[in-house]
This record gives sequence, C-alpha cells and structure tokens, in this order.
Amino acid sequence: MAESSTSDIESIRNRVESLREQISQHDYAYYVLDSPTIADVEYDELYRELVSHETEHPELITAESPTQRVGHLSDQPFEEVQHVVPMLSLNNVFSDADVANFDRRMRERAGVDEIVYTVEPKVDGLAITVLYVDGKLSLGATRGDGETGEDVTRNVKTIKSIPLTLRSDNPPSMLEVRGEVFMSLEGFRILNERQKENNEKLYVYGSSTPVIRTNGHWMPFSTTSRGSRTRSQ
Repeated sequence: MAESSTSDIESIRNRVESLREQISQHDYAYYVLDSPTIADVEYDELYRELVSHETEHPELITAESPTQRVGHLSDQPFEEVQHVVPMLSLNNVFSDADVANFDRRMRERAGVDEIVYTVEPKVDGLAITVLYVDGKLSLGATRGDGETGEDVTRNVKTIKSIPLTLRSDNPPSMLEVRGEVFMSLEGFRILNERQKENNEKLYVYGSSTPVIRTNGHWMPFSTTSRGSRTRSQ
C-alpha cells in the first residue's frame, strides 16, 4: 500500500512539473513572442489543474511555480536593497554639439578613431534590476538613488514576460538584468475599464508612459496586454 501511495505521489509530482513547463512555454510564446500557441480556454484548463494539484499537495509548491506569480501584496513599506553595482541614470543631450562631445569622449576613452552606434527609442518607465541565482529569479529591485533601491520581487513576479526560471539547461550561477518596466497604453485602458467596473477611481496619465503607484506602493501589472485577451492568472 505504501509503495502504491509513493508511486501516486511521484506521478502527481511529474504531472505538476509537466504542467509548469507547459504553462511556462505558453507564457513565453504569449507574452514575449506575441505568438500564442494555445487557446485561452486550454491554457486556463492547464492552470486550474496545476492549482488543484498544488492545493491537494502543498508540499509540491515551489517559488518558481506559475501559481506563485500572483498573491497578496503587503501594505508594508518595501525593504531596502543595496545594489552590488550602482544603477546609474542616463544623461540627456539637447543639441548636435552635445552628441559630438559625447562621441569624442567615448572615442577618447576607448582609444579608437571611430565608434559605430546602435540607437533605439528609450522607454520611459520604472528602472528595474532583476537578479537570477542558479537560473531562478531571486530578486527584483528598483533603482532608487542608484546605490540603494527597494525590494519589489513580489511585484516583478506578476509580470508574465519576466521568467521565473531562465530558459537554459546550463544557466549562469548569477545573472543580473536591468531594464524599464512599463505599462502599454492599451493595458492602461484595460486597467481603467476594470477600475470602472469595480466602481473604483480611474487613473490618469500625462505625455509619458504611465507607471502607477498607489498609497506609496507600486501596483502589479503586466507589460503586455492584447485587447480583451488578457489572462487573469
């Protein structure tokens, strides 16, 4: 009887791992590649099955499970995080002369006569650093003053385009990724629709991409929304 029970648990464990892998693959295709590989109803079935297994066997829950992305966000102030390498801000240039001076300084520092640049628009969002240890998401933090930021790991986990585990069979022991977290205007519109449906206050934005804070806390949101096809998990 004990052998049968052990076998059943192992079978459930394998199924749970399979579901997590499938959901992770579908999230990557949906939120990162913008190329869904499964219908929403099928995705929801996989997710509900995973929730069911983890509810019955909480010992199988891990921090990397897709079900752990969303949860109650504490009203307590964020804890401070010391950056290993300072998160520096970008300087602005407003004239051709400023650009020429920047190019001169870079060539002098690099000791070369010419530098080829790649230029792209800068998304004006919230500067974030994400730290992976042994391939697993370990920390998400704001820039703060450049030396010290705020621990927003739980908030970062709500962003489906940020993987909880790296897609690699041999991830580096430590990897830090820095970028901007932002909400698309379409996602902002959908948020306000939900606020209106719940008889809650609507948010407003200026000329820049909105980054929302309420009661001093950064609100969780997805960086990608596709009209009404937004997954609620």
